[in-house]
Amino acid sequence: MHRITGRAGGDNLIEMSPTESFNDDINGYNQHVSSSTGSFQQGQSAIDKQQQSKDSVFFRDGLRRIDFVLSYVDDKAGERKQERRRVYEANLAKVGLELETEDKSESEDGKTYFVKIHAPWEVLATYADVLKIKVPFKVNDIPDNTEMPMNWLSTPFRLPETIMHPEPDFFTAPFDKSKSDFFLIDDKETFFPPSNRNRIVYYILSRCSYLREECGDKDKKGIKRLLNNGTYTAAFPLHDCRYWKKSRDTHCESERYSLYKHWARFLFFFKEQPLNLVRKYYGEKIGIYFAWLGFYTEMLLFAAIVGTICFVYGVLTYDENEWSKEICSGEIGGKIVMCPLCDKKCGFWKLNSTCNSSWQSHLFDNVGTVFFAIFMGIWVTLFLELWKRRQARLEYEWDLVDFEEEQQQLQLRPEYETKCSNRKLNRITQEMEPYLPITSKCARLCLSGATVIFWISLIIACIIGVIAYRLAVYAAFASIMKDNPTSHLQVVGPYITPQLATSVTASCINFVIIMILNLMYERVAVWITDMEIPKTHLEYENKLTVKMFLFQFVNYYSSCFYVAFFKGKFVGYPGNYAYMFGRWSKLRNEECDPGGCLIELTTQLVIVMTGKQVWGNIQEALVPWLMNWWGSRKARKHPESIYSRWEQDNDLQSFGQLGLFYEYLEMVIQFGFITLFVASFPLAPLLALINNIIEVRVDAWKLTTQYRRPVAAKAHSIGAWEEILSGIAVLSVVTNAFIVAFTSDMIPRLVYMYAYHPDGEMNMKGYINNSLSMFNISAIPVANSPEEGENPAWFNSSITTCRYRDFRYPSGHEKQYSHTMQFWHILAAKLAFIIIMEHVVFMVKFFVAWMIPDVPSDVRARVKRERYLVQEYLHNYEVDKLKKQLTHNNCSNDCTCPPMIYPTLSKHEVLSECL
Repeated sequence: MHRITGRAGGDNLIEMSPTESFNDDINGYNQHVSSSTGSFQQGQSAIDKQQQSKDSVFFRDGLRRIDFVLSYVDDKAGERKQERRRVYEANLAKVGLELETEDKSESEDGKTYFVKIHAPWEVLATYADVLKIKVPFKVNDIPDNTEMPMNWLSTPFRLPETIMHPEPDFFTAPFDKSKSDFFLIDDKETFFPPSNRNRIVYYILSRCSYLREECGDKDKKGIKRLLNNGTYTAAFPLHDCRYWKKSRDTHCESERYSLYKHWARFLFFFKEQPLNLVRKYYGEKIGIYFAWLGFYTEMLLFAAIVGTICFVYGVLTYDENEWSKEICSGEIGGKIVMCPLCDKKCGFWKLNSTCNSSWQSHLFDNVGTVFFAIFMGIWVTLFLELWKRRQARLEYEWDLVDFEEEQQQLQLRPEYETKCSNRKLNRITQEMEPYLPITSKCARLCLSGATVIFWISLIIACIIGVIAYRLAVYAAFASIMKDNPTSHLQVVGPYITPQLATSVTASCINFVIIMILNLMYERVAVWITDMEIPKTHLEYENKLTVKMFLFQFVNYYSSCFYVAFFKGKFVGYPGNYAYMFGRWSKLRNEECDPGGCLIELTTQLVIVMTGKQVWGNIQEALVPWLMNWWGSRKARKHPESIYSRWEQDNDLQSFGQLGLFYEYLEMVIQFGFITLFVASFPLAPLLALINNIIEVRVDAWKLTTQYRRPVAAKAHSIGAWEEILSGIAVLSVVTNAFIVAFTSDMIPRLVYMYAYHPDGEMNMKGYINNSLSMFNISAIPVANSPEEGENPAWFNSSITTCRYRDFRYPSGHEKQYSHTMQFWHILAAKLAFIIIMEHVVFMVKFFVAWMIPDVPSDVRARVKRERYLVQEYLHNYEVDKLKKQLTHNNCSNDCTCPPMIYPTLSKHEVLSECL
């Protein structure tokens, strides 16, 4: 039999000989492919088709398990499709797979054929050897000493032991077909779990050709191409039962039912996740995602508690807010006349009109904000370091310790193998392998980079458009609301101001633009990643991850960056205002309220973050449910004996190759919101915690009930997302330092209190008057002056000056309208705060990262112990095998020689390298 390594690009499937089988085949039946009508007969095992329930995961004989299903609709005009299917299924038969076809007359719609695929032991053993799948050879006898003190406190959150640990812990080793008796094979039909079986079958399906060999077109192969060109309509492994009840077949595990009962229901939101069962049923890749999501949610609990405490501190110190009292006071804020906020359509206004927004701003802009920003810088480091430890433990428990090398070597993408016609010698393996010429790779990367830059530029252009909307609409809102027509509205009326109306409408428009651009860019990102022809699945996912995140980063965060770092920073002063596109555009740059821009950043953050989470949950749960409900509305009326298991799964939605990618993307974008801008909204972690508690169960519910079973895939980590999270963690320290320094009014208040208070007292009395500069109304140019009728009724000619938010000398001063020394002192204090905060947080971050090892000491010891035992048992196995072989040869030759003395090799010599 031809043996392969899984790296070759052309003949990389093993053709099975009809006579090639193990002598100890436990099933006792000959392997063959059924006819197109699926009529399989096996002596006494044949079961009457009319009496057998079709809600089964077995062939009609009731013995052979269905590992994969292909469906298609026979098109009378599609002769080419018929030929492709005929050749493809014949080639599948050549490599040893067994097929059974359900005629369209047996299907619910009367037009869909189903091809059921079974992989016999010979195929499973061969490709398990090729893929180096780890299988058990001995029960783990290392004692588990991970008992925690006061463990009984966690009892209400636990699940039954049979659900948490569905199978014993074993020592495992890569499967070797030539050493099959070394492994714990009790039953060959159940030795490989369904997740491994469907992974092996999908590996074959994705590499099998659908053209005859004489055609010579090696590019025409793989189930993915057949799905894209409509030859087959779907390809999927089967769920093992209906999710709401167990299978009647005692040989069926009904793991889907267990997952739904103990994991996918919202009533179990406080319970731990059965990660081992998730991994066993869906594979390691999906298991790692839910492990990360659960750990992230647990860590959010601490951030949410501290954030809530900071918010409560703002509420409790509400009455101590001296500057808000001055703004709201009729004696101070009621007598301060402010300069118009826009040209022509905005009139003069009194400072006390911003009373409500000033009180609101204090809830988030207080001393607790600084503490929380520093805390989150440390929290994010703890989260990443502790996750590395958790991930290392999962790598050991799930046999993924040595997976990275296998990933690179064995999981070449079929598209790479077929599209790369050039071959070169691999210096490590000394085998010819496909490769992409450097010139072609550079050209593809340049085109890909240009496309990404174009789309990011498109986002920036849209954001500039939203900013222009804010500038243009503010004047309209100010003109409409000058007589305060919203005051008659109860509860919310007094809070509706031109600033708030502009900010809310602009945020909503920005959110809609974000959603539309997302839908468009997703297709583009997949297209340009396909065009680059990545070598491995891991490389493909990493490239797509980087492209999508760069786009999403600019798309979601650009509006928040504008409000945090640009709005109100480049305004100018009366008579010399700054304009967005020059004075001709008449779009005057926005100003912040006297209370600061922090409350607007909070509004922007709440709308975008909450809107995305609500929309995401609706899109994830409601849309698949509606589509499944509509697609299976007729079939639901049929009894389960007629409505077959493969038809039930065919009516579900496809999870898709990128299904998990979008789940990660959603959570990482949320992670950015709660870290990059958390200084402006301490309740962001609390909102994220509530969302994630729901998210875990929604994701579990839709995966268990609304989607076909995904093909099991391996992954030893969360991939490129880990580096992205680390990058966000570093950037968050910088952004929060700048938010506290430049967006918040914290530093100007502290400078005033410590250096500029006229009485030398440590309080904030007089701060509002100190923070507002003065301008002569008569000096305001006509282009900036309000039109007739725009000024309020109380304004008259006796008012000769207006105030604006800045630190500038008044008119008549030798340095009139230039910045005062207090401005430069505040700027120096802001820069000093940024430098000190960044250095303190970074020092703590690096110290914490150094103190916490990535791999727990007990896991490191257990990994070494397991490697030692694997080598020891393999050594003993080989020695015993050699003894038996020599003894058998001696007996067969009637040798009368004295017994051979076998050398006893010391374990130290054999296993020193392992230790």
